[in-house]
This record gives sequence, structure tokens and C-alpha cells, in this order.
Amino acid sequence: MTQARRRGGTSRRVTDPRRRLVAVGILVGMVMSLFAGRLLQLQGVEAAAYAATAEAERLRTVTMPATRGAITDVHGIALATTVDAVNVTADQTQVGDPVAVAAALAPVLGEPIKTLRDLLDGDLRFAYIAKEVTPRTWSTIESLRLPGIYSEPTAKRVYPQGELGAALLGFVGSDGHGLAGLENSWDRELAGKDGQITYESAAGGRRIPSADSETEESVPGVDVQLTIDRDIQFIAERAIRSKVLEANADSGTVVAMDPRTGEVLALATYPSFDPRDPTQAPAADRGNRAVAEIYEPGSTSKVMTMAAALDAGAVTPTTKIEVPPILYRGGDDFHDHTPHGTLHLTATGVLAESSNIGAILIAEKLGNEALYSYLRKFGIGSTSGLDIPGESAGLLPNVKDWGPTNAATIAFGQGLSLNAVQSTSVFATIANGGVRVEPTVVAGTSGPDGSFTPAPPPQRHRVVTAKTARTLREMMETVVSDQGTAPMAQIPGYRVAGKTGTAQRVDESCGCYRGYTASFIGFAPADKPAVVVSVTLQDPKNGHYGGVLGGPVFKRVTSFALQSRQVPPTSTSPPSMRLTYRP
Repeated sequence: MTQARRRGGTSRRVTDPRRRLVAVGILVGMVMSLFAGRLLQLQGVEAAAYAATAEAERLRTVTMPATRGAITDVHGIALATTVDAVNVTADQTQVGDPVAVAAALAPVLGEPIKTLRDLLDGDLRFAYIAKEVTPRTWSTIESLRLPGIYSEPTAKRVYPQGELGAALLGFVGSDGHGLAGLENSWDRELAGKDGQITYESAAGGRRIPSADSETEESVPGVDVQLTIDRDIQFIAERAIRSKVLEANADSGTVVAMDPRTGEVLALATYPSFDPRDPTQAPAADRGNRAVAEIYEPGSTSKVMTMAAALDAGAVTPTTKIEVPPILYRGGDDFHDHTPHGTLHLTATGVLAESSNIGAILIAEKLGNEALYSYLRKFGIGSTSGLDIPGESAGLLPNVKDWGPTNAATIAFGQGLSLNAVQSTSVFATIANGGVRVEPTVVAGTSGPDGSFTPAPPPQRHRVVTAKTARTLREMMETVVSDQGTAPMAQIPGYRVAGKTGTAQRVDESCGCYRGYTASFIGFAPADKPAVVVSVTLQDPKNGHYGGVLGGPVFKRVTSFALQSRQVPPTSTSPPSMRLTYRP
């Protein structure tokens, strides 16, 4: 009986009401304790974290882009500036009906419904729908009160003068930063510093007007004022474009400079591009040929050879130079551009008739070491100082590597290379009394407060004496005379000095000479130079002489520059200089 009772006791359920009530009470107590603990956790320990998360979901931080500084010409006329614009964005998770929203946006943005629907359909919290629309367009979109559609303030770079000065100005990328030209080299100063605003938004994404906000103000970029004169630039671009097309040339450049200050008044290239849509032009046309493209100058380089020989006392304007039909040096034979018998030229005649053989003979009177030294002082083999992206320093072989052939070709402008700005600077040095003023294209900057800070003064170096420069200027006037190679460069009322150049052109595709580089560089008035203008055409097919092709362009640009800068006509006559002598 005892054992049976024990086995039965272990299998029976508790039926005592009092004991059952105690068990239920314990269970309820445990559940309530859990709820109380979780409530304590929510209200106390994690309250701040949950509040911060909720607030973060309501906060929106929007970048306030800094206004990019303008680039102006020397008179303050805008060449590149910035206008307010708006990027249209979307929170795809808030766009309930992408098709309906796309249909509403399509006529405003001028985009197909399908294109917009694809941009609106998804689960992205941020997506661009359209960039750089006008504030007026955004106002129209905002009035539609479309769910999930927002705005992002931005700015748009515009070029009020179109293609004018494009090679110099460059262009900006989609992020608003400069990718080429001065837009690139001056990007840090032009860009300024972006700001931002953080504010609370309602469930629909709209800003809560009464809520607090935090703002970090943007700092506008500086304005950059150039030395470029818009009107001279315009004439230069039209003139070189016309001549390139007429001569069927690959390209052309015009550089205008004030020799006294080194200020570049115009820097024109053709072909060019539209900075508002640079991708439509080939990459070769988006660079700045005036500084990036180097070439062998040919006879314009004889000005340096003559300047060095005069300055060193190796020759005078009347030094007699007997020029044979052919000159043999280093196993090669050298000719002039036109076959002739033996000529009896003065040093002035060598320059006027652009004799290669005469230049070689004059250089030999000077010596290789001295010629090399003067070429370096003229800036050959060094960058010009303009600080434009892509600039090349050119090439000047070390004098230790010169053989008889090198020395001969360098004397008349082959075997060394430079760019159009460097070439112009050489002539500006002679025009400025023998002092080379480093070229400059930036006049100064203006800060957000309007205060103007002029650019640092350019470096100045004496290359030849004032007497040498004056003598050479008078010799160069014979080039533009009826007896010289460029009478078409004459300007009525003004004395003009200059030099033609017709050089064999290096063709990189074959590594050989093919075609020509035709050029003319000069200045006026010759007795008191105020403007230097260079004209260069690469690989012209309709003619190739520098005087014939470059002379008329020089005349057109220089005539306009003299008038616009109110340079009075010349009141003196050029001296009479002998070009030949009797043996």
C-alpha cells in the first residue's frame, strides 16, 4: 500500500486553488518585471539614442556652393562668370507613382517620360533628376508639389562672349572645378569655399520653417582680371580664323603684347572650341596652341642671331657679307629660299632678304658659345612665365652637343623650337630697348569685398644693350620696306619693324620634315614700340611664305590695336640703310 500510494502521488496534478493562484501570480510578476525593465531601458538608458535617431531622420544637410569668381578682360568685361542654378533631386522611396511624377516633370524639363521614370523608380534616398536648371524652372517644378522631389542649390558656369578666348580661359567639369586653361590653373582662387545648411524637414521632406537650423556660410571665390583686351582678342580671332581657312592650314595663332609691360593683349588660336560644351571639339582643339605647340621658328629666329652679333660687336649694320650660292658645313649643303649667284649683302641686307647662308656666316663671326648664351637670355628653352596648363618650354640643344650642322641650322632658326608666346617675347625684348619683361596674362584679383590686388610685377632681364636694340629695330624696318620680304605688313602712318619666317615643319607622324610653318612677327611704331604682334600658321597648303600669309593678319590686328589704344601716328621717318655693297 505504501509503495502504490507513492507512485500515484508523483503523477497527480496540483489541484489546490491556493497553490494555483500563487503560481499565476509569480508568472504575472515576471512578465510585468520584463515590461518594466524594457520601459525603463526605453525611457532612461536608450531614450537619448532613440531621440537622436529620430532627429537624424528628420535632418537634411544641403551644400551651399560658393560662387565661383569671374574671369574678366582688362576693362572688367566678363569672359567667364557664374549664375545661380538648381539641381533637381529625388528620394525614390517617397515617390509613390513614378509614372505620374515623370509625366508631370517631362514638359518642364524637356525630357522623355520614360527617361525620368527610370530615374524616379527605385529605393535610393538620393538621386539626380536634372542638373543646373534655372531657378525659374525649379519654381515651376516646386509649384507642382510632387512627392519626393527636392532641390539642391548649385551654380552654372557661363561664358558670355561665347568662344572668345576659349583656349586661354579653358573650361570647368561637372563638379564645377576647372579642367583646362586658367579655369584650371586658378581653380583654387576662383572656387572659393562651399558652405552648408542643416535643417529639420517634415514627413514629406519639406523644411519646417519654425525649426532650428545650422548654417556654415560659403566663401565666394575671387575674380581674376586679365590683361586681355576683349576687342583686340575679337579682331585677332577673326583674322586668324579667316587666314587659316584661306590658306588651308592646320592651325594658326596670334599673340599681341605690350612690350613695355609684358602684358598679353590678345591670345588667339584657331581651330578653337565652345567652353560651354567642350566635348563637342576634338581634344587637340581644346588646348592652348600658343603655349603648348612648339615649332622650329625659321627666319624669325635670325633676329636673335643678329641681336647677339651686334651686341657682341661681331658685326655692324654695314658689315659686308659675301653670300655664295651654296654653303657647305658638316658635310651638308645650305641654300637660301630662292636660288641665286654670289650676293654682296650688308648685315642689314642679310636680315632684309632673310638669307640663311648670310645668317650662318654672321653666327660664325660670333661663335657657338656666345650665340647659345644669348638664346638662353632671350628665354629659349624656358617656360614663358604665363602659368598656363600645358605650356612647353621648347627645345634648345646644349652647345656642347652642337656640331657644324647644328650650329649652321640654329643660326637661321632650325634645330631649336619654341612656342608662339616665346617668339613674341623675343621681339618684345627688342622693342623694349633690350629688356625682356616676363609675359603676363593676369592683371590682378578682386576679393569678395571688391578690393583689387594687382599681380606681382613681372621679372625683367636685360638681354642686349639699348643701343643694340635701337640699331636692330632700324634694321628690321627694312624687312617691311619695298625691298624686304614683307611689304604687305606696312601700316599707313606708322613705322613698322618685323621679320618673316618660313620654316620646314617637323611632322610627328613620320619624324621628318613635311610642310611649313609660316610666320610674321613685328611691332609698331618702330621708333617707339607700343604693340608687338606675332602671327603663326601651321602647315598651310595655299602658299607658305611668312610675309605673304602672316603680314596681312599682322597689319589688321596691329592697326586695330594701335587705334584702340590711341597710339598716335609716327612723326619720324626711318633711316636709310644700305642692303648691298659693291665688291
